[in-house]
Amino acid sequence: MAVWLLVLCAPVGRASAQAPSTPDAGVPPVAAEVDLARTDAGWTVDTGPSDAGSVFLPPALAQDAPAPYPPQLAAERVSGVVRLELLIDASGEVESATLVQGIHPLLDRAALHAAPHLRFTPATVDGQPVPVRLGFEYRFEAPVLPPDAVAQAPVTLSGRVRTKGNRRPVVGATLVSEAVPDAPVQTDAQGHFQARWPAGEHRVRVSAPGHKAGTFREVLKAQEALEVVYGLEPLVINPYETVVRADRERTEVSRVTLHDAELREVPGTMGDPFRVVMLLPGVGSMLSGVAYPVVRGSQPAATGYFLDGIRVPILFHLFLGPAVIHPDFIDTIDFFPGSPPPRYGRLLGGAIEGRLSRPRDDRVHGSAYADLINAGFFLETPFPSTGTNVSVAGRYSYTPWLIALAANKLQDPPAPGRLNEKVVLDFWDYQLRVEQDVGQGKLRLFAFGSSDTFGTEAQDAFGDTAMQSIVFHRMDLRHRHPLGGGELELGVTWGLDRFAIVSSDPPDDATAIHIDQGTWAARAGYTLPLDSTATLRLGGDVDHKRAIVDFYELTPDEETEQRAPVALATFMGAWAELVYQPSPRWSFVPGLRVDNYHLSPGIDHAAIEPRLTVRHQFNDSLVLKGSAGLFHQPPTSLISLPVVDVGSLLLGLQRGVQLSLGAEWKALKGLELGVDAYVNPLVRTIELTPFSDEGLTDEETPLPDPEPGIPDRGDIDFPDFQSSGVAYGLELLIRHPLGDNWFGWLSYTLQRSVRRTRFYRYDFEGNVMGEATGDLPFAFDQTHVLNLVLSYKFSNSVTLGGVLHFNTGRPEYGTLGTQTHRPGRDGSGRPSWVKADRDAVDRLPPFFRFDMRLSKAWVYETFSLEAYLDMLNVTISQETVSFEYDGGGGRPLSKKAVGLPIVLPILGMKGRY
Repeated sequence: MAVWLLVLCAPVGRASAQAPSTPDAGVPPVAAEVDLARTDAGWTVDTGPSDAGSVFLPPALAQDAPAPYPPQLAAERVSGVVRLELLIDASGEVESATLVQGIHPLLDRAALHAAPHLRFTPATVDGQPVPVRLGFEYRFEAPVLPPDAVAQAPVTLSGRVRTKGNRRPVVGATLVSEAVPDAPVQTDAQGHFQARWPAGEHRVRVSAPGHKAGTFREVLKAQEALEVVYGLEPLVINPYETVVRADRERTEVSRVTLHDAELREVPGTMGDPFRVVMLLPGVGSMLSGVAYPVVRGSQPAATGYFLDGIRVPILFHLFLGPAVIHPDFIDTIDFFPGSPPPRYGRLLGGAIEGRLSRPRDDRVHGSAYADLINAGFFLETPFPSTGTNVSVAGRYSYTPWLIALAANKLQDPPAPGRLNEKVVLDFWDYQLRVEQDVGQGKLRLFAFGSSDTFGTEAQDAFGDTAMQSIVFHRMDLRHRHPLGGGELELGVTWGLDRFAIVSSDPPDDATAIHIDQGTWAARAGYTLPLDSTATLRLGGDVDHKRAIVDFYELTPDEETEQRAPVALATFMGAWAELVYQPSPRWSFVPGLRVDNYHLSPGIDHAAIEPRLTVRHQFNDSLVLKGSAGLFHQPPTSLISLPVVDVGSLLLGLQRGVQLSLGAEWKALKGLELGVDAYVNPLVRTIELTPFSDEGLTDEETPLPDPEPGIPDRGDIDFPDFQSSGVAYGLELLIRHPLGDNWFGWLSYTLQRSVRRTRFYRYDFEGNVMGEATGDLPFAFDQTHVLNLVLSYKFSNSVTLGGVLHFNTGRPEYGTLGTQTHRPGRDGSGRPSWVKADRDAVDRLPPFFRFDMRLSKAWVYETFSLEAYLDMLNVTISQETVSFEYDGGGGRPLSKKAVGLPIVLPILGMKGRY
């Protein structure tokens, strides 16, 4: 056996150093890049393109650290070179060793274990010690076997070792037979092994890092190979491991990316990845438990939801439920609270994009779960012979039916012979993906849809019905293929959105409204690396929408039925951005987006949106960043609904500017800190939120002049929602990503959002005295929001996590509740409640809640089970949404908080195959 050690020669061994500037020289630090080579005469240096006045002395090996050859590989005669990259600190110690190229897991491990014990004389620049990176090689040669060992015995035991539950191969597992303890064998990179043990009974002990050792009894026969599969139980089921990913380069200023357990094991989120966004910096809420985020003080509909580039109209079921996408279809979530890249268009606020998981081609995978809200499944199967992968998932909510059944039992008994009404709460969704290899590219079909129904339904001819439903379907076909040194992506999407309201009051009163909006969209994108410092990205999209209304009304006098198109619109956009990195420390990303909004007949709006982001790597642990951009969006309602984003183009476009500065700092090992400060001037807003008395007009109040391209609305008594304002704030995120059996983060948001608002003035008796205008806090303004998220996985596969949430209250404007009242007098001079002016309203009380998740996992040979209890609002805290003002007319005045503690206890079971 022989072990060879060699310092990597040029050009692989590269080192970079930063030389300090001389105080009286007045010159910036000099960056020196050198090639290091080890020769018989010693070290040689090729200084390359560096300052001639800077003297660099490379490190020298002071203490060797041989890597022993694993004896279990001697029979396999594995030889080769393991290439490492070492980070040598200013004292000559090996700070880290990274595998660059390996040859066998056992040899790779031997090299990585030996490298930290190497010692070097420090590298210097102008006599000052500096850290450097250099390449290093461990050359392994199999030991020479004695002559009598050359003739190998036949294989008597072979097979593979895998992890119980997920069936992943175990690399580097050691198998030892008590009959021949001096002849151990190990598994390779695929978990396979071969043993050449004598015939007879063997007690085989199998051990591997991260797994419980297992013992198996085998009877081996001469000249006959026994093939087996051994399963080892993991010490921790689905551990919180640090996952190394080929992450996209960081060119954005504000982006938070979540992976794996950070998406599915956060307390209070029902295991839904998209609900986790509610706990990130920059996010407020309309109401605790309602999952639609209020991002940086904007209206909820100002934030766009995407799924691999596909715009999703409705993201959550019944507002309180999970998202409309099965969680196992989601690999990561990117959250842009501000300054999203130009590929995201027609947005005034942030962007949230879920990225689909990559199809796995090794074997069939699946999962199924059931809890107190819904049940779902996910199945993925590859077809290697044709290069095809098929994934399907679906969910159905059965428990809201149980909740409705309980509500029905609490109703007053119906009259004899009448069933009257029952409460209906129902939702379902589905997803289907087919991915096919086509030459060097990929072709993918992805279809998904969702349905939500809620209200009351008559059970006989005498009962009343009041039902609402929201349904959508999407089918997307895309193709990716290398082209001209870059990558081209083409896609086309068909969609249907339906909103329905059905009501009836027997015997002769009924109304039914169905709004259908069809969508055809196409997009193209191209990424081309121009050279080592620049990458060009181009894209374009077109979205054609057509809305039709079916109206039916039955009254005692007549029956009316109409079907008419109400909106026909086409959105077109093109964008480009250049990722320019003139040096490893600087990144500039200028971008431009151009959009056209067309509403038939004859309404056109054009928008030009320049954007710029800058990032500077100040040092190895600190990044500074900044961005600026212009953004547009059609008028928005509280949430996105069919026709609203099309028909509201009559009112023109919203316009806003987003400015941001921030820093990212890796303060300690395993901790990441991010700070962002932003100012968003809102040049023109049209937010169709139902205010109590804001912006009301009448025949005596002149309407403002319409925007260019907007028809004159004449004397129509129409609320004027046009306004302007500004949003500004500070966001802090301290995060410990997955690793060391735990993850968590602390997020704090200081945000203010104001609008130029017209409101009424009231006298002491509550009479309207006139109107006034002022810059007032926005209806969803929450000044302070704090979230603390922690989750720890114990060695017995028990996971315990908690979330602390705190937010200050919104203004009591009457938007979702009451408007502040103050004591006054009625016409008779008696004490009474009267409305307060909008610039004198109170804020709702602050709100605090605690969420918890507890789970236990069990592993079996080919699948695993997990039981979990996930509870939103363990403290049963009640968030005040309004006040009940009572009294007056001679009765004492009283004020009572109104609210409902939203508590979601989710008890469920999930199996994975």
